[in-house]
Amino acid sequence: MERRAWTTTAACLLALALGVLGGTLPVPMVALGAGPTYDTLGTVESDQVVTIEGQMSYPTSGHLNMTTVSVTDRLTMFTALGLWASPEYRVVPRELIYPSAKSLDEIQEQNSAQFSSSEANAEAAALAELQIPTTVVVSALVAGTPAASILAPGDELLDVANQPMNSVRAVSDVLMATRPGDTVAVRYRREGAVHERDIPLATHPDGGQGLLGVVLSGKLRDGDIRISLAGIGGPSAGLMFSLALVDKLTPGELTGGRFVAGTGAITPNGVVTKIDGIPFKMRAARDAGATVFLVPAENCAEASSTAPDGLQLVRVGTLHDAVVALDDLNAGRAPVGCAAP
Repeated sequence: MERRAWTTTAACLLALALGVLGGTLPVPMVALGAGPTYDTLGTVESDQVVTIEGQMSYPTSGHLNMTTVSVTDRLTMFTALGLWASPEYRVVPRELIYPSAKSLDEIQEQNSAQFSSSEANAEAAALAELQIPTTVVVSALVAGTPAASILAPGDELLDVANQPMNSVRAVSDVLMATRPGDTVAVRYRREGAVHERDIPLATHPDGGQGLLGVVLSGKLRDGDIRISLAGIGGPSAGLMFSLALVDKLTPGELTGGRFVAGTGAITPNGVVTKIDGIPFKMRAARDAGATVFLVPAENCAEASSTAPDGLQLVRVGTLHDAVVALDDLNAGRAPVGCAAP
């Protein structure tokens, strides 16, 4: 009888220990879920998200909401199991989000840099879409290319191949007819002084045309554009920032009063690229009241299979696609959806 009592006591103590460990010991997993969503046409904590100075701006209506993904860290075994069983979350290895090779400060710095880059790309893409002349500035250089030893971040490109540069797209257009090994004349301004150099072109990763080896941004020549949204990281707000700029810089109301949300990184040339977490972003948008969601073309297959009820998906491959789609909605025409091939 005494032995049975000890066995029962030991079993209870073991169960208690496992319960304590399961409820307190962190596991190397994180949970992804729907994050907050912000209207790029509105304000956050009384600050206007997108502000334009020195240019005519126009009234807007409706919403153009950017969307985010939340990350829940320091999960216990019991919490991880509970979130794993929930359709609202996806539990993934922590290493995917917080690589052990980087410190938390390094990861946050990288996310902030990506967000800042998305702001600069959004400005360049919107100004190119509206054909507003810009100052073309070198943001970064591609290591190992001839340009990396000649140009520097902050240089203003004035001419490329004897063609004046008034947008990032203009640089791409000039280089379309080139080949690796060609040399192009580049005139640029650095700290007030104008320089001119012949720069050999490197091999483009996509083949075909030559690669100048610079990352460019386009800045408004007359006036200033500010995007104010603290505490957000990553590149996926680029498309929605661009649309907010297009809406504010053109007469009429791009949304037609609708609640539009979306996601997508954007290049200075206006190409919308794939992002992660599309199911969570769509859910957050629908919960916030969105009826239309702009989806990067490369995310359409996943979006079609996970879209919540009541949310119209619109396929966009470029900023121009998004503008045309919203114009189509305002005119009563059906935009290209994600079910389209």
